[in-house]
Amino acid sequence: MAYKTQMEAAKQGIVTKEMKIVAEKEYMDPEKLRDLVAAGQVAIPCNVRHTSISPEGIGSGLRTKINVNLGISGDCRDYTQEFEKVKTALKYGAEAIMDLSNYGKTNTFRQQLIEMSPAMIGTVPMYDAIGYLEKDLLEISAKDFLKVVEAHAKEGVDFMTIHAGINRRCVEAFKRDKRKMNIVSRGGSLLFAWMEMTGNENPFYEYYDDVLEILREYDVTISLGDALRPGCIDDSSDAGQISELIELGNLTKRAWEKDVQVMVEGPGHMAMNEIAANMQMEKRLCHGAPFYVLGPIVTDIFPGYDHITSAIGGAIAAANGADFLCYVTPAEHLRLPDANDVKEGIIASRIAAHAADIAKGVPHARDLDNKMAEARHKVDWDAMFDIAVDKEKAQAYFESTPPADRHTCSMCGKMCAVRTTNLILEGKKVEFCTEK
Repeated sequence: MAYKTQMEAAKQGIVTKEMKIVAEKEYMDPEKLRDLVAAGQVAIPCNVRHTSISPEGIGSGLRTKINVNLGISGDCRDYTQEFEKVKTALKYGAEAIMDLSNYGKTNTFRQQLIEMSPAMIGTVPMYDAIGYLEKDLLEISAKDFLKVVEAHAKEGVDFMTIHAGINRRCVEAFKRDKRKMNIVSRGGSLLFAWMEMTGNENPFYEYYDDVLEILREYDVTISLGDALRPGCIDDSSDAGQISELIELGNLTKRAWEKDVQVMVEGPGHMAMNEIAANMQMEKRLCHGAPFYVLGPIVTDIFPGYDHITSAIGGAIAAANGADFLCYVTPAEHLRLPDANDVKEGIIASRIAAHAADIAKGVPHARDLDNKMAEARHKVDWDAMFDIAVDKEKAQAYFESTPPADRHTCSMCGKMCAVRTTNLILEGKKVEFCTEK
């Protein structure tokens, strides 16, 4: 039987080659995975034209995945630096890369990225509209926006953030319920401005069925953008955010009816005590669709350290049902991140994702932690370094102040608790003052 998308195949009872690859990675029965894809609880973003991809699943029962944002801006136009960031993202295990370039003609970089990347590639067509169409915002027609969506789909993009939920009803709720930070979504703010200047409905909402037809043709997963996500903790869980989430739930069902895979995007900035309820609310209102969150950033006063504020929120979010974490770097709110910022953001996000997978009982999530415990028990430094996610940093820290006895580290020396206990259990004496 012929099929266009992973979801359509799953509904027909077909286990695709991509499903088999994902099932093997996740230690899951392929038929169970097929059922989850058919129900929309798992998405496998995999454009038919992205031939270098190593498919990954996002959703219920699977490992929490992470995404890395990169791309040029008008102030930083060096594509060489962006490819260095790509290499860093792949080295440290990011499953997805979003090209958020918003200056000039971006398709050359994107096509090179798609040709070489085994990671999923995502974009936000709204960012690219002005450069692609060479028109100012007010000159762009509703159908013009769809041309950019089609161009990205043809290039091989696996998932696209489409801000279809910010319709006129949501805008009314946003205006009525005053915010400290208003709209902080770049794509959301551009659509809001276009809607207000033209008096028209959101084109992605008005022509949503046309968008879905484009995405279905290439099996592009729609990532339903949260244009009204909170940009500070005081704005979280307000009328604008929740009214948009309700709209996203309806748009999720409409996409599934067309066999288009869906992810739903979420906050944002949010105090820790609100995160679990927000995860449960998304799963309920959006019918169990995979949830993709930015952060959440749990406090607003640590610029320069928002990879940490985000990792705290991300761990709580993923432990309570979020499936996909968008990394945040130390440069968030300050500047375009450099390669080192990207590394720091990836590691922080991976910590959050992995900690949540352990908490959720994802199959084999503890395996490497148990191996690390065994290596530490033996005080086997080489094994510890090999298991570490960032081997180079771990080894550099150890070697920077080398201990006199390699069976310890320079913090505890011969008073190392592991060494002491091992010696006693081996029937040996513990001696500190006698040199052997």
